[in-house]
Amino acid sequence: MGSEQIREVPATAVAPGRSADRTPLAAGAGSGRPLTRAGALWGLVTGRPVSLYATSVLRIGYGSLYLVFLLREFPHRHEIWGPGSPWTPALAAQLFHQTGWYSVLILSDSPVYFELCYALALVTCALFMLGWRTRATSVLFAVVVTSFHARAIFMTDGGDNLVLLMALYLVLTSCGRRWSLDARRKRIAAARTDGMPRPAGNSSVRELRAARITLTTVVHNCAVFVIAAQVCFLYGSAGLYKVQGSFWGDGTALHYVLHLDLFQPWPALSHFLDQYPIVIAAVGYLTVLTQVAFPFVLFGRLKYPVLVMLLSMHVGIAVLLGLPLFSGAMIIADAVFLPDRFYAVLPRLGRRTALRFGVRLPAPRQETGLGTVPPQGGHPGGPEERQPMSRPAGGHGGSSPSGPTVTR
Repeated sequence: MGSEQIREVPATAVAPGRSADRTPLAAGAGSGRPLTRAGALWGLVTGRPVSLYATSVLRIGYGSLYLVFLLREFPHRHEIWGPGSPWTPALAAQLFHQTGWYSVLILSDSPVYFELCYALALVTCALFMLGWRTRATSVLFAVVVTSFHARAIFMTDGGDNLVLLMALYLVLTSCGRRWSLDARRKRIAAARTDGMPRPAGNSSVRELRAARITLTTVVHNCAVFVIAAQVCFLYGSAGLYKVQGSFWGDGTALHYVLHLDLFQPWPALSHFLDQYPIVIAAVGYLTVLTQVAFPFVLFGRLKYPVLVMLLSMHVGIAVLLGLPLFSGAMIIADAVFLPDRFYAVLPRLGRRTALRFGVRLPAPRQETGLGTVPPQGGHPGGPEERQPMSRPAGGHGGSSPSGPTVTR
């Protein structure tokens, strides 16, 4: 916008003895760059929802991860969260009074109530993973994670801390817009009403609808930025803490970790790897370097090899140290840094792989105009979703008199 204003200013006459390159700048040209940058930032926040596929991956990942976690601990649920746990509901209530935490599991000491809460938690995780009524199930999922985390706050490995934060952040996102039952329901509804005229509302209704769309977009984008900042802060602080330790400085930290009985799911494997001290030291230095450098490589091509190294690190932590929940939570969180075009290519890649092995898959569905959110406030979308809204056969396009339609 600033460049357009500068071009509209008529050219001033050049004084006789003064060269053309010394012509004074037009009024307001110096402040045009900050205004342009502010407008670009405002357009980024309000223009369209970003990382819709990435937030859907986070929804599927954390929903399935916590579902598997609850199923894995199903035989031990009474000892961890039940009324007969060594950490009794009375002790938990005293701690909640001091810390401000809360859990629905201590509302009653009845075993029947606990079993009902556990069954509802399993159902909530499954529905959140599938994306059924995501707005409501995301809130229920956050309540489930908060309640179970607070009930056994001293029986954690660090991974559920990140799951708790992400569950709270995902409430604010539109994580059901892709790869969900909600998206499928919207597609079916759009196909049934294709070509039918839409009722035209008055100006107040259209303004309220546009304001709701803009508010939803802003909240979603801000939540995505907070998730990314949270992961960057986690990696950066972890790397800086390691730098301050003497064991990481001399390359012996992983040697001592491999000899801890608490983190030896397979002692033979740990002792075998410890026979190569140079490799252990190199992996330790590479871990620290990767974690410290991660926040600084997000806007370049080095981001992708760093993500691959972090993925390898978390797989090693899950296998060698026996911390699958922590590793899974971190791997899922890293998915927020992959662009939507990467996830959009995955179905086509899977289809090509299936055809290569002779597996015939049904033809892909044609996307309707409801799958793409129109830009808000006149700011164009990014390169991934800059295509226009498709028009139904009846001639009513995405910019109908009733305003843009947005799926949740």
